[in-house]
Amino acid sequence: MFRGRYDHTIDGKGRLSIPRVFRGGLEGGGENPPMLVIQKDHIALFPAEEWAAAERRLRELPEFDPDAQRLRRFFSAGSQPCPVDPQGRVLVPGFLRDHAGLESKVILAGVLDRVEIWSPARFEENQAATIVNLDEIQRSVDQAHRSTR
Repeated sequence: MFRGRYDHTIDGKGRLSIPRVFRGGLEGGGENPPMLVIQKDHIALFPAEEWAAAERRLRELPEFDPDAQRLRRFFSAGSQPCPVDPQGRVLVPGFLRDHAGLESKVILAGVLDRVEIWSPARFEENQAATIVNLDEIQRSVDQAHRSTR
């Protein structure tokens, strides 16, 4: 489980130091490295097992549905194995840094099954929008959860 918020930097070569508290969960005990995965307005770092489960769900989508095809393409083409080096760093490819608007300063947010990597401005904007709509969001999620039980 990943929790908390950490302010970090990406160096000129695209290396990002992962907070020690996140490293064990990302590396797990498996032989497969974590996966960096494109998201709408940020990138996410998944333990290999978590991303494998997400890929299984993507493969279960209807093969000939155009929206399902776009979704699979977006996430598959926007994912990259990302081993953690001995210094606890990962290399964030340029295309993912560009997509997420990442410059030297970044925010790493633990979000239970993943670590999200945000530009500080986008993170604060997202948090502010969530706060404004928090009551409505909570009601909506609660209703959706109740209807699936």
